[in-house]
Amino acid sequence: MQFQKSLRAVALLLAAACLSAGPASAQSRYVFEDEDEKPWQEMEAQMPPPPQAADLLPLDVGRAATQNFAIDPKSLTVGADDVIRYTVVATSPAGATSTNYEGIRCKTFERRVYAFGHKDGTWAPSRNAKWERIRRGVRNGYPETLALDFFCEGVTVAGKAPDMVQRIKEKRVLNPRIQY
Repeated sequence: MQFQKSLRAVALLLAAACLSAGPASAQSRYVFEDEDEKPWQEMEAQMPPPPQAADLLPLDVGRAATQNFAIDPKSLTVGADDVIRYTVVATSPAGATSTNYEGIRCKTFERRVYAFGHKDGTWAPSRNAKWERIRRGVRNGYPETLALDFFCEGVTVAGKAPDMVQRIKEKRVLNPRIQY
């Protein structure tokens, strides 16, 4: 009788241990989260003045590019939310241009288009202004070039806006890559 009570006690202890292991293992996937860190909150984007052609800095996105890209250094900002916002102008071989006001978030390697520029200097808000992962290795991949070469060191913002502008001017990349 005593043996059966001991066996039952061991069985109950094992069952309790197995039940308690479930929540512990479920929590283990959150080990890397900082509980003291506040949830990320994006600042409201303020549209910059329209870019002036004389101010634009050319951006080399590789030999496979079918368009030319340039950044307006006066629009480049680093927000308190760690979003790097900038105006980019794309020019086709035929001379057609498109102007976007965008943001890059290094921590998540994402970009967002806030607005599209019109010829008269006004901005049209993007209807689909959501954060999207920056695609790598694509033709005309200026967001990848900006993030990897000038804006981000890993998941961290690489300095202040003037530092980024200077790197673009000097074509001094943060993370040299092999160009094919």
